[in-house]
Amino acid sequence: MSNSQVTLISPALSPALREARFDDGGGGLDAAGVRAARSAAARLPLADRTAASPSARCRLTAEALGLSAPGAPALASLDVGRWRGLTLAEVTATEPDAVSAWLTDPAAAPHGGETVRELCARAGAWLEETGRTPGRTIAVTEPDVVRALLVSGLGLPEPAFWRLDVRPLTAVELSGRAGRWNLRMGTPLAADS
Repeated sequence: MSNSQVTLISPALSPALREARFDDGGGGLDAAGVRAARSAAARLPLADRTAASPSARCRLTAEALGLSAPGAPALASLDVGRWRGLTLAEVTATEPDAVSAWLTDPAAAPHGGETVRELCARAGAWLEETGRTPGRTIAVTEPDVVRALLVSGLGLPEPAFWRLDVRPLTAVELSGRAGRWNLRMGTPLAADS
């Protein structure tokens, strides 16, 4: 079986990312984020296929990178239910026990949305399907989805999800095939990443 390469690109900076706000990416990018993505476009590898999280910030990052990337529902950000629109600090101030449970138990969804376990399964199914096709796929996707893909693809324990840091506008590369992936650590795409 031929190898696949999957390059995961996190979105450029946005107001929600700067504020650590639970957001579905609908707010888009700020001007600095657009500039950084445009300057990073020349450093992208060639792709056989592209995809993007359905959020505005991922679609706009893909566009600024010069990619025509269709939205992939399987790459949507974690559904945080009633926490959407709030900052982590706001939720921690009003629901400290719920935040603690969420950050320590991959099966917890105190916000009424999706669990980290469910996100990892959903994203992992996308990765396995993508890995059945040789060539390179570039996916512009939310940082939490990048973490979920790494947990799933590398067979990491689910609590590792919270131990992976994904900076804006960086590339993480997985190579291999469905069921067996290798990791090439995050590569900055912009000079100021």
